[in-house]
Amino acid sequence: MTTGLTKYDRRMYAVMNRRDGRPLYATAARRRAVVCAHIALTAIGAAAPVTTALTESMWPLFVLFGALLPWCLATGVINGATRGLLELRGRALDERQLRERDRVLARAHRVTTLLLLAAVLGAFAAGGFADVRMGVLLTPVLFGVLVVHALMPLWVAGLTVRDEPDEE
Repeated sequence: MTTGLTKYDRRMYAVMNRRDGRPLYATAARRRAVVCAHIALTAIGAAAPVTTALTESMWPLFVLFGALLPWCLATGVINGATRGLLELRGRALDERQLRERDRVLARAHRVTTLLLLAAVLGAFAAGGFADVRMGVLLTPVLFGVLVVHALMPLWVAGLTVRDEPDEE
């Protein structure tokens, strides 16, 4: 860690390195469960505004508000497990953490590219084989891809972080 940290950097470093929530992400299985829960909550949260826009019904927004707090908790658990790998500024990370962040971002980029390809192929297949108009699919597919693009680095970091050695 470099010495030119601002007050904000020091505070964020302290927050991201608190060990209070360690039992929630101490093992790989727990981290996988949290990431899976985060993905499910994200899907619920992303589907709510799309459903509201397509059906003009307001009840999906209440589902979104209900999923928001657990989603924030899961995000915090993943950030705690990675010790803020993606949230801290580069100057607050050491060389090993910077390399790890670069690996996570590269892997997330590859996975997102494959998911984008699958979304495009799926949209074309739905348009060609199921007689669904492309305009109907455009907004939900683009919104879903945007959400996945934004959160994939967090999910990859949560799934690839290594177990910490026991403090005993």
